[in-house]
Amino acid sequence: MRPGVWRVELIVPAPAAEAVARAIEPLGDALSAFELAPGGDWRIVLHAEKPPDRATLEAVLAVAALASGSRLPPPDIAPEDDIDWLGRLRESFPPIRVGRFYLHGSHLPPGPPGAVSIIVDAATAFGSGEHATTRGCLTALDAVARRGRRRRPLDVGTGTGVLAIAAARLWHTKVAATDLDGESVRVARFNARINRVAGRVRVDIGDGLSPSGWRGRRGHDLVFANILARPLAAMARRLAGALAPNAVVVLSGLLARQERQVLAAYARQGLRLERRIAIDGWHTLVLGR
Repeated sequence: MRPGVWRVELIVPAPAAEAVARAIEPLGDALSAFELAPGGDWRIVLHAEKPPDRATLEAVLAVAALASGSRLPPPDIAPEDDIDWLGRLRESFPPIRVGRFYLHGSHLPPGPPGAVSIIVDAATAFGSGEHATTRGCLTALDAVARRGRRRRPLDVGTGTGVLAIAAARLWHTKVAATDLDGESVRVARFNARINRVAGRVRVDIGDGLSPSGWRGRRGHDLVFANILARPLAAMARRLAGALAPNAVVVLSGLLARQERQVLAAYARQGLRLERRIAIDGWHTLVLGR
């Protein structure tokens, strides 16, 4: 074993998983996140070529704990065998078929004829396609596409940019995408380039609804927000104000028990449930006027 290959591992509650993953990813070279049981804890593992600074790690985890309202255990930090972890993760990431969409790593060929192929490698940012919430959103997008073309999609909390890229590939239209995390913005822009839609997908840092950084944020006829239940409910009024009259809203990142809270917030804005997609304990909600 050569020095310089280290592992940081945590088991965290589901509400904290995304915040923790995004917080620690910039401190290493390869990140993996696995749901241990539907709606249960997540195992998050970061591999780095040098020992992470414990003070920095504890600081970013404290911020993640505060943001998610969760108590986090101390991380397990240990040297690891000298293995190409990123390469191993890519090899273990099989292609995913969701409706007409075919998600695959860059080491694999495109999907079958007629499929909308999207390149997305594992361990780059949250949302590589394997999680139930991303699959739910792609299922919803596939169904929305059967009802006609959408011209002004918005992807809030874009992560790897999968949903924005899927919409851009599907309709050859411009898509706005935002994320609060700078690393996710970088990854989403990179993924837009390798999928040849960089000219159609604009990714900015922000909550996706403020007027700065992106002109004309109103009049969106399709909005994705795959984040968490609490921020979904909190942003209901602002999101509703950014919609076109015929808009469809796809909300995800919530567990079954959190659905009532989120639906109530959007019902107050005149939006009603059109479809519920349940996968592995996670719900994706399709709303309309």
